[in-house]
Amino acid sequence: MSLTDEQTMTLEAYADTIIPGEKRGPDDRAIAGVATGGGAVAAGALDILQTEAGGLAAVLGGLADMLDKHVLAYAEEHGIELDPTAPPFVALSYQDRVGVVSMLCRPGHPEKQMWVNLAMFSNMAFDTGAHLSTARAFETGHPGLLHLGFRRPDSDGLWRFPEYSYRRPLASPHPATTPSGSPA
Repeated sequence: MSLTDEQTMTLEAYADTIIPGEKRGPDDRAIAGVATGGGAVAAGALDILQTEAGGLAAVLGGLADMLDKHVLAYAEEHGIELDPTAPPFVALSYQDRVGVVSMLCRPGHPEKQMWVNLAMFSNMAFDTGAHLSTARAFETGHPGLLHLGFRRPDSDGLWRFPEYSYRRPLASPHPATTPSGSPA
């Protein structure tokens, strides 16, 4: 299912509320711009949400529309006048975006699991780049892996760990292990 531009902006704004990043440009309304560096959106939150493996791809448009309906009620309750030139969630300040997400993810909210799932995918995109191979994530400058200090591969593209985390080997390598560390 393809998303409208408004639905894409709404989902990006949701992901940015979970892990904020900096605006992609001066006209970027989906990203609130409350943090420096790339956040969930730059890390590929929408890419990971749209994978079939995640199970949400077919309903993302509906979720974006539901989120905007929740915002209309929130805005009315809090006396917020929304800018009609942007989707409702995008039109909120960052603090009000946090307020809506907090309300939807609160224990006891009947739709909590759905909104928590969206948040988890935003985290997953940032923390792991799960929609990319690790090598590809580094090639593209994945902001989450870089922010977390994930170790880059050696110059040949392989990861080796010359120092043991416990400062001693925990087991001897299998005798058939190749020089690259692969099993025979």
